[in-house]
Amino acid sequence: MEYRRAKDQESDEVSQKDIESFDRRPLSNTAATSSLSTAGLKSKNSWKLKSIVTLALTLLTSSQAILIVWSKRAGKYEYSVTTANFSVEALKCLLSLVALYRTWNSQGVTEDNRLTTSFDEVSVYPIPAMLYMVKNLLQYYIFAYVDAPAYQILKNLNIISTGVLYRIILKKKLSEIQWAAFILLCAGCTTAQLNPSSDHVLQTPIQGWAMAIVMALLSGFAGVYTEAIIKKRPSRNINVQNFWLYIFGMLFNLVAICVQDFDAVMNKGFFHGYSFITVLMILNHALSGIAVSMVMKYADNIVKVYSTSVAMLLTAIVSVFLFGFHLSLAFFLGSTVVSVSVYLHSVGKPQQQK
Repeated sequence: MEYRRAKDQESDEVSQKDIESFDRRPLSNTAATSSLSTAGLKSKNSWKLKSIVTLALTLLTSSQAILIVWSKRAGKYEYSVTTANFSVEALKCLLSLVALYRTWNSQGVTEDNRLTTSFDEVSVYPIPAMLYMVKNLLQYYIFAYVDAPAYQILKNLNIISTGVLYRIILKKKLSEIQWAAFILLCAGCTTAQLNPSSDHVLQTPIQGWAMAIVMALLSGFAGVYTEAIIKKRPSRNINVQNFWLYIFGMLFNLVAICVQDFDAVMNKGFFHGYSFITVLMILNHALSGIAVSMVMKYADNIVKVYSTSVAMLLTAIVSVFLFGFHLSLAFFLGSTVVSVSVYLHSVGKPQQQK
């Protein structure tokens, strides 16, 4: 009897283990399936977001130069470029505040996202704000010497200035591939400007090249300086940092308005000469800054490379229909070389030693 009772008890334990094992298997499989589905959904959403950001940055970048040229009437700007620049900074400041307000609603006000700050933190923003103001004003005047496609090509010179300033200021090393990319970039920009049908070797006059180089230096120095500020306090909310940068940008542009266009603004009004294209241009400039921030957050550097390369081609194609631009073989070869150099600069970053 004792033997039979022990046997029955052992049989019951085995049956119970089988049931538990059977019950656990479907749960384990279900959990794995659910985990795979969640991972697949996140990957799909990430790919979709990257695609949207890439498309947005490409369209904004390619249309930037076109809108500036298109906003001119009879070769002149009927509106004040200083007020347009001020409007861009004001709109970017407003967009930063809206993003900051959403952060406050979701996370609350913390030490890293509050607007109130110390004098030492704020005092570093006037320098990049002033540099960006001069660079942004120059981009209006450079179109007296270059067309939209040429501007899109020459704008890539800021890669060289940024790389060299990175080496000098932030002590970051550049790889041999990146230095080779700089040489290719110079060659590509020069090739794209060759003018075989004229006595002048280059399509762009020396004034245009000088302004492009000055803009590249200003953009490079401002970019490196701003990155140094941001990395000094990495936990600080980016929208707070952008807000103070744009506030000083508004102040400097206000000074530019008083110095350059005070009489015109007082007599004709702040928005005198504005058209629908002018408003689109201001909106484009503001959203471009936001798009670059989104690329840095949601995508990667290679997205900027593709956007830059595609933007050069799109600008040239649209300019053919809008402004009668002649798409020469030299321009096509030059833009191809520039695209390759931008790609090499992106993938040629020195590998960190572990």
